[in-house]
Amino acid sequence: MPERPARLVVERLPITHPDAQLLVEAVQEEYVARYGGRDESPVDPRDFEDPLGRFFVGYLDGVPVATGAWRRSSVKALGAEVTAEVKRMYVVPAAQRRGLARQMLAHLESTAAAAGIEALVLETGIAQPEAIALYESAGYVPVPGFGYYCGSELSRCFGRRI
Repeated sequence: MPERPARLVVERLPITHPDAQLLVEAVQEEYVARYGGRDESPVDPRDFEDPLGRFFVGYLDGVPVATGAWRRSSVKALGAEVTAEVKRMYVVPAAQRRGLARQMLAHLESTAAAAGIEALVLETGIAQPEAIALYESAGYVPVPGFGYYCGSELSRCFGRRI
């Protein structure tokens, strides 16, 4: 009998919360391993507070294992006037390949839609093929480059109407 996917318990927290900071630092270490440096795109903690956005931490058995966030964006994509950018999607290595990133992404989509967002956009890198595969399998399509890494050969941008 196939194993049931793990059930992620998602809590909205400030990006400054210790559990959030622990995981944000872990994803930065992942960027160093994959790209040779930290993500230098500007992030203001206020971007993830109402009315601008939301930050979430996912827990398995009370242990923080995943993050995901969205912040309102000025990017126009897919005919949407009101967009938000997905940020800080991450699952710790010990909890990967269990459907948790897909659960977090669905949570981001539902909370953004409830806040009046019409489409989500995101930027990821070519050294993250598993992230690209996740987004494409969830219905995200390529959109023109935007943001801090616009024009970078290492960057790929995607979007989806929600």
